[in-house]
Amino acid sequence: MKLAGKTLIVLLLTLGAFIAVAPFLWLLSTSFKGTEELFAFPPSLIPKHGVTQNYSGVWNAVPFGIYFINSIIVAATSIFLNVLISSLAGFSLARFRFRGRNFFFFLIISTMMIPKEVIIIPLYTTVLRMGMADSLLGVILPFAVEGFGIYMMRLAFLSIPKEIEEAGIMDGVSSLQLWWRVMLPMTKPSMAALTIFTFIGTWGDFLWPLVVLKSPEHYTLQVGLSSMIGTFVDNYRYVAAGSVLAIVPVIIVFLFMQKYFERGIFAGASK
Repeated sequence: MKLAGKTLIVLLLTLGAFIAVAPFLWLLSTSFKGTEELFAFPPSLIPKHGVTQNYSGVWNAVPFGIYFINSIIVAATSIFLNVLISSLAGFSLARFRFRGRNFFFFLIISTMMIPKEVIIIPLYTTVLRMGMADSLLGVILPFAVEGFGIYMMRLAFLSIPKEIEEAGIMDGVSSLQLWWRVMLPMTKPSMAALTIFTFIGTWGDFLWPLVVLKSPEHYTLQVGLSSMIGTFVDNYRYVAAGSVLAIVPVIIVFLFMQKYFERGIFAGASK
């Protein structure tokens, strides 16, 4: 019975993995197909005559490089601000004792229940009045820090033994030095996990950049890809190639930081 149960679990996990990966495999296959194979019936997963011109074609046909650089700027800046502000707020909520601490923490947590779509209009009105519409700054600042990041970093700081904090205080370090030199390096797994979540969220974000950005030279990759559908309405090969290029950075970041990911997710879980 145990062997049968394990076999069933393996089969279910394999089926789930296939369902998750199948759309990407089909997208990858389409990006290497020529026009004849693209509309062939029955369709085939493996191209008979693979071509790579789709990648160079989409890169040269639209300002794909500009879209790519804009997305990197947005993602890198968002990661820096989110990790920095979340770690500062998480450290304060975890280690300082002040009146209203729990109230502010639950207030921050409550923002996680508000869908982004609900606040799009007031956010855009604010960005417009501040003169940041149609700019990368307008895309970055409204979501520079989120409640989930503060929650995760607070758990990470709570998981650090009190004795380490007391030893730092006895050595005469200030609160800022205690955060930066002593406790922040001990939360690397949580920072890595937050980095991955922030990167995936900002890199794949479509709705907010679409609302804020109007000029093609400011488009992020996802907004640029949506405009490609109109540009290459009959050329799905280019759209597929552009989509694959957009997915590759996410895979690279995750593979590079995956050893920290699981530890970061479960850091402070007992608190």
